[in-house]
Amino acid sequence: MARHSFIRIVKIDGVRGRINYISSQAKQENLYATMNSANSSFWRNLAKESQHEFQKSGSEGKCIEARELIIALPEVYTEYEPQQVLEVFTKSFQDRHQVRCVSALHHNKKKTNYHIHLIFSERQLLEEPEVKIASRNMFYNEQGKHVRTKKEILDNEGNVRSGCKIIAKGEVYEKRLFTNKNLYFKSDRFLTEEKKYYTELMNQYIKNSVERLEVFDKNGIYLPTKKIGKNNPKAQEIMADNAVRTQWNQIADLALVEGMPEAEVLKVKRVEITAKVRESIEENGKQPGLFRKIVLKAKEVLTNLLRKLAMPPKLVLTVDVAEFRKMKDIKSELNQQRNAIYVLEEKKLPDLKKQLNELKGIFKGKERRVLIEKIADAEEGLSAMKSHLAHIVMRHGYRNVQDFMSVYARSEQLVREYQKDLQEWKARSGEAAPKKESIRSQLKRLQEEAKKKSITIYPPRKDKGAR
Repeated sequence: MARHSFIRIVKIDGVRGRINYISSQAKQENLYATMNSANSSFWRNLAKESQHEFQKSGSEGKCIEARELIIALPEVYTEYEPQQVLEVFTKSFQDRHQVRCVSALHHNKKKTNYHIHLIFSERQLLEEPEVKIASRNMFYNEQGKHVRTKKEILDNEGNVRSGCKIIAKGEVYEKRLFTNKNLYFKSDRFLTEEKKYYTELMNQYIKNSVERLEVFDKNGIYLPTKKIGKNNPKAQEIMADNAVRTQWNQIADLALVEGMPEAEVLKVKRVEITAKVRESIEENGKQPGLFRKIVLKAKEVLTNLLRKLAMPPKLVLTVDVAEFRKMKDIKSELNQQRNAIYVLEEKKLPDLKKQLNELKGIFKGKERRVLIEKIADAEEGLSAMKSHLAHIVMRHGYRNVQDFMSVYARSEQLVREYQKDLQEWKARSGEAAPKKESIRSQLKRLQEEAKKKSITIYPPRKDKGAR
């Protein structure tokens, strides 16, 4: 499996406190760089005006004063100058959206998560404040809401109730410094586009193609695994959830290597996982335990389809094209790994389980423990062998098995067509032979499309051992 980028958005209900928290050396043990495109009065006025608008609306809950992107960076970024990294990521956001930002570059306590906090305003500062003058006396209740008559803010004795106020005719009753919130920032499209943009930006500065990131495609054949945050009370639940997701992804890889069309794998996922999870949520709400049962059942369905799979014999390729020969070597390595998985999963492991079931008697405890340990070792080894399928293709610059098998199938078809043209040419005389260089250039282009290019812009830090 390829590595996926991690970018999420958070609502901020106390922007000044949050800014202080992410930017403070006293509060952050591993704070490397900060950046603020506005002064403290901007954020103070933003908070004040947001609270005023929220109060006027009469909405329940908390007032959202700003939003924050949390962007996880690959560890290779620790080799680059922190302030430069932060400025590139922050300025790109400011330039694209024309809003004010505060950002900070951190490591977590264990230095396993290198990340950026980017707080931004959903409102823009007006060129000139909008001032509204009262054309008559205006009355406001305790909640700050405008009411029509003075009577509505008086107590039984005819006095203005505490917390109510009157703004006299000719006085300023409202002064706006900011525009309304940009609703685009709360849309799903905004986060989707930011994930794509920042993933591409991160990849520009990653030299090793194997370490490059991609945005997870929720409509693809794989299931995403979830990141477990610090002190997450659901950590055990997420780990169990990730385990079954990984099992599905492994069997999906195995199906592709076996020759099952990608569309068939996707069909199983949609029918057995996507549709059934939707039905389960509608009937029972979100229950992780039910989700895991659905995924494991889908894995069983795909496994049974693989056992029944009988691919038709393919035409033997007699043409040797260097660009395709390397791909055949990778496919051969995948096939060898697939065969080893088959022997362990379909023969050795069932045999061990059969021995365990047949081992009866009260004096067989030691033998049972030995078999149980062997089964556990075999299951652990099986999982590692399935994960290695992805590592094989990633070692050669492909993001995942899906990408490799897709370009392999297309390349194989090109070579078959070339071989067919060559055979037809041999059957005829006096005609120009098909050009081998043409097929080679097409194969190169297909492989380049499947691999992302590596671009180096940042100079390495001189003190790279400092972190």
